[in-house]
Amino acid sequence: MEMPLTERLGLHIKRVEQELMAAKHAALRPLGLTVPQYVALYTLDEHPGLSAAALARACLVTPQTIATVLANLEAKALITRQPHPWHRKVTELRLTEEGEALLVRADAEAVAIERRIADGFSAEERALLVDLLARASNRLSAGPSPAAPGD
Repeated sequence: MEMPLTERLGLHIKRVEQELMAAKHAALRPLGLTVPQYVALYTLDEHPGLSAAALARACLVTPQTIATVLANLEAKALITRQPHPWHRKVTELRLTEEGEALLVRADAEAVAIERRIADGFSAEERALLVDLLARASNRLSAGPSPAAPGD
């Protein structure tokens, strides 16, 4: 094994991400929401009128996944689909009043979980963690690094 398990950053990041998602799923379940549904509601609240394709990109999911999420949200009367005023083939998505009300409750649950994480760090450590995660993301976005001599 070239790299010791303790140095495999991807495993640590994945473990925390899975724990975060499990905590959010548990918190949202009593509200009748899944994490992807919550993320879609949250995103539509921030950007009303998005198309399904734009929402899928914003939520980092496939078009097939967002189609299922939207069907479930629409069945619960949490969103509406409306024709775009100028582009006939585009449908805009918006929250209903019920969707907005449920989002307020769901977001309070999500924020409480994220505060539990944040409370384990000082303000400086939180800023550093955000910076370190951004740097990790930038490294991955930059593409593969050239192989070291002798590799």
